[in-house]
Amino acid sequence: MQHKQGEDRNQMFMFSLESAIASDSFVRVVDVFVDAIDLNSFGFAHVECEEEGRPPYHPSALLKLYLYGYRYGIRTTRKLEREAQTNIEAMWLLSGLRPKYKTIADFRKNHSKA
Repeated sequence: MQHKQGEDRNQMFMFSLESAIASDSFVRVVDVFVDAIDLNSFGFAHVECEEEGRPPYHPSALLKLYLYGYRYGIRTTRKLEREAQTNIEAMWLLSGLRPKYKTIADFRKNHSKA
């Protein structure tokens, strides 16, 4: 009798992140909440792009990641970075963005009063 076989790890799959997230998932609440509030009134100013370098992350993306982390007890920036890279809910919440731990830490430091 043969054992059940898994999928080939090199096989490409096409699937929607949207379909992988439950309709009652907490990340959907975070997404709607952050998109609905006026971030400027809370001190989250949008950073203008400089002439050189990569464009900055929008404050709403990093705020969503922090709220996600607070809900699930993930406090360190390195763990939040890992969540953004490996957790499908965090990937959905950030629309595939993968901020590095230093970027996440700088966001917290620069917006500590908010």
